[in-house]
Amino acid sequence: MTKNSKRVFVILAAIIIVFSAIAFVLPLPKNNVFWVSYLFGIISIVVQIYVLKTAFSGTISVKSKFYGFPIAKIGIIYMIIQLLFSIIAIVLSQYIPMWVVIIVFVFMFCAALIGFIVTDAARDEIEQQDEKHVTNIKCIQELRSKVHSLILQIENAEAKKILSELSDAFNYSDPVSNSSLVEIESELKVMVDELQQCVIDSDIENTKRMCKKISITLTERNRLCKLNKAH
Repeated sequence: MTKNSKRVFVILAAIIIVFSAIAFVLPLPKNNVFWVSYLFGIISIVVQIYVLKTAFSGTISVKSKFYGFPIAKIGIIYMIIQLLFSIIAIVLSQYIPMWVVIIVFVFMFCAALIGFIVTDAARDEIEQQDEKHVTNIKCIQELRSKVHSLILQIENAEAKKILSELSDAFNYSDPVSNSSLVEIESELKVMVDELQQCVIDSDIENTKRMCKKISITLTERNRLCKLNKAH
């Protein structure tokens, strides 16, 4: 159990103690309305364990934790409102019909549950889109890095200039991929690997030839990328 988890348990335990003290210290009859109100109050506190675990458990990045805050917020708002209504119902337990208490409390619980499910689903969708975006830009980012590193590995001035121009072309290319670019980006990967081998072998002529070939393919890739966005 982490320190944060321990802190959460201590805080929730303190809330239960305070709520119970208010409920049992007040000189009020302990009728059915009292017990139902008390029970729903305790439930609203206990469910925070599950809500907070769902919101923040397993999150690593700051962004993932940020996405968990709306989920936690719903749980906390529900608990606060439920506790207030429970205390009011306990104080007025002699005057409030049982059916009113049950309907109101069940409605509040279901509303919070629906809000929790919807918000959690929205968080999952956002994280999937973020993950997809990272995957989509990974290909061009890797090619950019690889081509840029080759500039430092070659001494021939003309070849270095051509490699620098190719590196600039990758830098100005839209990094976001899509399904229509998979084939041509696979070709680019193979070509860049061949270019890397040419640089390692100090094969200047084939280095210049591969740079030109990659540049043409990259231009076509960028054209397809723009065409896909236009549609």
